[in-house]
Amino acid sequence: MLKRKKILLFLAALAVLLLASGCTVITSSSQSTVNNIGGIFASNDKGDTWKSKSLIATVSGSAKSFSGLDVYSLTMDPSDSKAVYFGSVGSGLFYTYNGAESWQLAAGLGNVSIRSIAIDPLNKCNIYLAVANKVMYSKDCNRSWSQVYVDEPTVTVDAIAIDHYNSSTIYIGVSRGDLIKSEDKGEGWQTIYRAKDKIRKIAVDPNDSRVIYLATEKKGVFYTKDRGQNWSDLNKALNEKKLGLDVRDIAMVKKEPGTVFLATTYGILKSKNGGETWDSIELIPPESKASINAMAVNLNNSQEIYYVTNTTFYRSVDGGASWKPLKLPTGRAGAKLLLDPQNANVVYLGVKTIAK
Repeated sequence: MLKRKKILLFLAALAVLLLASGCTVITSSSQSTVNNIGGIFASNDKGDTWKSKSLIATVSGSAKSFSGLDVYSLTMDPSDSKAVYFGSVGSGLFYTYNGAESWQLAAGLGNVSIRSIAIDPLNKCNIYLAVANKVMYSKDCNRSWSQVYVDEPTVTVDAIAIDHYNSSTIYIGVSRGDLIKSEDKGEGWQTIYRAKDKIRKIAVDPNDSRVIYLATEKKGVFYTKDRGQNWSDLNKALNEKKLGLDVRDIAMVKKEPGTVFLATTYGILKSKNGGETWDSIELIPPESKASINAMAVNLNNSQEIYYVTNTTFYRSVDGGASWKPLKLPTGRAGAKLLLDPQNANVVYLGVKTIAK
């Protein structure tokens, strides 16, 4: 904890120097948006305006940034909303302890892609990363790393999650479709479910860690209510609503137990009873044109829903009854969204180059 405080003081001092160089506010409705800026953007007004927030703290105070990079993963420390982690494509891990005012590059990882990130909710210095076919672990706030899992060279680790009730329990999803569990912080592992498809996301219910959802690339959503002893799927609802089984994101609302959102490429579903029944949320584009890349829901208020496509950021503050579409602040695609649970106005947007 003392080490973390020293880093915060160091970054705060450097941020004063960096901020002197200024940041241009990019307005969503502006016709003069900056083309092709990458990295991360932040908004303090729910997405009406954005700032590029990719400055890297340096000892000399000279301005450096990772605004040329694409995002692979984006995570917030569950115990500290000022601590945000940016997993890049091919250039390692960046982290901030001051709400993206300045960033540091995590040492010792090299030029790797960070496919997924999980922060221990009970010890913020314990960090797990999915890197290629491995899981890397730091117990000293990004200073050093050790390998706690490795798979076959042709396999990738694509998702990581931590049990918030017992943070010694770690879940990983690998590209062959296996959900693998450790109950001792990565010392030992066992396969507890075979989804037989790439697992995009592992979502642990914030109110009951026995409930876990798996979002897959082509086979829909699987879930358990007993930490993996028994499994079911939610594909009947997805098929009935004609939204497809390409699941992009899952979100739950901590202050509303049982409230779950599913986003596929073509639409969003909401359940108020833990997946027993589902309602479609009407989007502005028709379902066949939606092309959702990521979704976020206010952890404290299910009326605030956000999603992003290659070109547009969408916001609803009335549960999806109406939407405000806003042009992205860059020519790159919107890829990841984070909301600050302590400040409902703050939104983070990670972007990536649009595939051709």
